[in-house]
Amino acid sequence: MEKSKKALPIVLASALAATPFVAVPQAYAVEKLDVSADNDGAGKESDYDIKFTLEEDLASGDTITVKFDSDFDVEDDISKKDIDGIDVKKVEVDDNEVIITVDEDFDEGKKISFTIKSGITNPDDKGTYDVSVETENESSDTDEVEIKKSSSSSSSKSKNDYSVTLSSKAAGEKVSLKLGKISLKGSDELETNSTITVTFPEKGMLPSSIDEDDVKVNGTTAKSVSISGSSVDIKIPSGADSDDYITLEFDKSAGIENPSSGDKYVFKVKYDGTTYESDEFEITKNGSSSSSASDSFTVNLSDPGAGARTSYTFDADFGSKELKEDGELILEFPSSDMVPGIVTASDFLLNGKSAKKATAIGNRIALVAPTGFKATSKVKVEVTYGAWISNPKSAGSYTLKATVSGRTLESKSFSIGGSSVNPTPTNPTTSVPVPNTGINNSTATIALTQNAIGKQTGLNVAIKGLGVGLQKQRDFIEIVFPVGYKVPAYIAPANISVNGVGANFVAVRGQNVLIYPSQDIPAATNANIVINPAANIVNPAVKNTYSISVFTSEERGLLFARAVGVGMASPAQQKPVTPTPQQPQQPSTTIPANSASFKVNTANFTLHGKTYPLSVAPYIDGNTTMVPAQFFKEALALTTQWNNTSVAVISGTKVVKFTVGSKTAKVGKTDIQLPTPVVLKNGMPMIPIRTVTDNLGYKVGWDAKTSSVYVYK
Repeated sequence: MEKSKKALPIVLASALAATPFVAVPQAYAVEKLDVSADNDGAGKESDYDIKFTLEEDLASGDTITVKFDSDFDVEDDISKKDIDGIDVKKVEVDDNEVIITVDEDFDEGKKISFTIKSGITNPDDKGTYDVSVETENESSDTDEVEIKKSSSSSSSKSKNDYSVTLSSKAAGEKVSLKLGKISLKGSDELETNSTITVTFPEKGMLPSSIDEDDVKVNGTTAKSVSISGSSVDIKIPSGADSDDYITLEFDKSAGIENPSSGDKYVFKVKYDGTTYESDEFEITKNGSSSSSASDSFTVNLSDPGAGARTSYTFDADFGSKELKEDGELILEFPSSDMVPGIVTASDFLLNGKSAKKATAIGNRIALVAPTGFKATSKVKVEVTYGAWISNPKSAGSYTLKATVSGRTLESKSFSIGGSSVNPTPTNPTTSVPVPNTGINNSTATIALTQNAIGKQTGLNVAIKGLGVGLQKQRDFIEIVFPVGYKVPAYIAPANISVNGVGANFVAVRGQNVLIYPSQDIPAATNANIVINPAANIVNPAVKNTYSISVFTSEERGLLFARAVGVGMASPAQQKPVTPTPQQPQQPSTTIPANSASFKVNTANFTLHGKTYPLSVAPYIDGNTTMVPAQFFKEALALTTQWNNTSVAVISGTKVVKFTVGSKTAKVGKTDIQLPTPVVLKNGMPMIPIRTVTDNLGYKVGWDAKTSSVYVYK
């Protein structure tokens, strides 16, 4: 019927003109739908490839509905294992509709590609039939599928059309790949800019992208390469134009990996409506390990001795997973006692560049790739000698693990021997030292050249005797300054001398100054260290006495410590610390044999008569005694994990959790208030001691005789 051409009544027209237009919600529909049959013969069961582009986001849990013409036979037992190319939660069949609930998120503009691998049988008669696709958020689009007579179908699936050549058949290994030679059916010839689609057996074989330089079509570099699900679309270059065959080559640098499971697989190559299926190839899986031979990188150690401090170096190839700028690489060592509680980013190199951040938690170290780091799957990791990693204490075979983007590689076994090739210094924070021989340093002295508050000062240290000799340029003397002192990040060797000779090298680790002498210092001889004011060490801003400690790399525990007065005439004028509610005075002189004790402002603790260092000295904040998280791990043998933001102290099933900067802690699931917030000192969280001891069943005592706090259970 012809529509009326009469004008609207004037009143109605005026009303419309005066009425603001309301935007009609836009209807979105899937775009660029392409539906193709693997076998277009009438009455034949066929795989169906579905490709389209989203106009709206598709979230995990949303649905894609594929509706086949009523002449198709769609079986109702299609399951998620029959859908290849996307992650699927479930599949339902309603008449001729296949309803797929996805298990991943897709952004607007994303090209979706998947295959329904079974359950679809073509109409019995040749002709053109409709297949439509819609999503939960978009209306449908329709594509036509041409079904031919079975006897004359030239594009039906032909099995065993070509061979598959892999550089390795080991499960999970990164490989080069060759498909072909594939002879094209009928009079087909390759045309420049046309597309060849390769469907891989598993989506996980493919990286996120492939460079066209890594793919060749008949010996010529591909014009472009794109990935969608388990399929790779390759644009044909001009060098392959008019060829009547296809040979595809993927270089190893393309990032293709073998399936992770041992099984038999096939590839499918589709061109101009015809799908060519490869010979079946088998992937082997050695033993029960999920790692292939290529995953087993080799670890090089500077010292393989049991308990020795050492460097670690290895090259790892993570295949399709890349380490990128600000990405994380996690190292997992055989045991937590190999790893110090504090690590420094500059002691870890990733492809020759210092890590941006390094965090130690138990036996793991998380490294963040630095700014400007070039994304790569191949990473050379150097854990330097200065990282203070020590070998396992027992001889044997061990492995190291490295993880990038969820992919974990395990090293080949490396052997740890019974003794160190080069006796090495031991990290004061790891408590794996060499026994002290008991040389008497009771008359050793430490003196400031300037005791004024907040002023630069020099330091004179007179060691009366070394229990173990020091080798020049390798061993060191370590001076530990308490919290309050400002120690620069770098001290020039010219500003420090040992026995009158300038130091060979000086390293600074927080409050610790490591001095490497330029000459050998034999055992049982003295050593005089002079630190010039030009070293830029600054006295604390608070009047008090402070304890400065001395260690060497070759002896267990503290060599000696001396009090120095800042802002006063002499240390004798400093009043002793008065016990507080956090340090109850105990009249009894009997101290339990299993107790661990420490002194305020002294960076060590004593256990079973032996002294061990702490990275930060305990101190008093108001009426609260604060101790480093390290104390609970090493002095009380509690499972303790920490980083720059949180701490967890664990005893059996009880867990106490702290957050740096917060006055709220958790005991199990219960929030408790702290007397003072947890703070970070030189990378070490400082914890109110009574919060841990009171909640985990420990007792705290005060020994007035030695001015020490002791903790026992």
